[in-house]
Amino acid sequence: MLGIELADAAFLPAATVALLAGILSFLSPCVLPIVPPYLAYMTGVGVGGLKSGERSAVVPALFFVMGLSTVFLLMGMAASAFGRMFLQWQDLLARGAGVVVILLGLHFLHIIRIPFLDAEARIDAQERGGSALGAYALGLAFAFGWTPCIGPQLGMILSLAATGGAMGKGTALLAVYALGLGIPFLLSAIFINRAIGLMNRIKPHLKLIERVMGGLLVVVGAALLTGAFPAFAYWLLETFPWLAALG
Repeated sequence: MLGIELADAAFLPAATVALLAGILSFLSPCVLPIVPPYLAYMTGVGVGGLKSGERSAVVPALFFVMGLSTVFLLMGMAASAFGRMFLQWQDLLARGAGVVVILLGLHFLHIIRIPFLDAEARIDAQERGGSALGAYALGLAFAFGWTPCIGPQLGMILSLAATGGAMGKGTALLAVYALGLGIPFLLSAIFINRAIGLMNRIKPHLKLIERVMGGLLVVVGAALLTGAFPAFAYWLLETFPWLAALG
């Protein structure tokens, strides 16, 4: 029972990290600038048509988010299954993942550069916008094609999923990450004019956002490397005993 309680308590900080990583992924320099063009593409009108209300982007955006969420959930299940396969070496797996996540964070902080993370392996969905199926396919393509771009954040969450024990919790972490990335996309479609104005104000600060993401990666990597997540889980259980009821 203690293992289950500990896993549940450890899920809370991990889920918080996953949500924040998803939001920062949306705000990253390689995602935020393409949001209006993607919404326009999915609806089959130009950005001007979106701003004038010629066609709503809400339904296409919903199917786009469903598409990328499908990929992330499959990744979460695969990472959890991998972690369960190597359960006896989970401490070693967590420390190895911590080293990798720290390196990814240092890349975002521009302390070291990892060339393939500066590339984009975009996949063309091969369908013009205007249909729900096309938007869903584009979401699938985005999740696969932008992996080099959002890979550091995604790799961090996959590492947490692989070292998190139960498959359901690992999959849930990727679902939370998908929410963090997908909800701002949906809000952008619903409030398109305000969203475009807000994005224009955010763009000058994209480098700062990138460095914040790098700092988060380094902190989480250090927690994986030192075993701080289980220690933090014990502290949560001692401080908030009601968390044990989650198990």
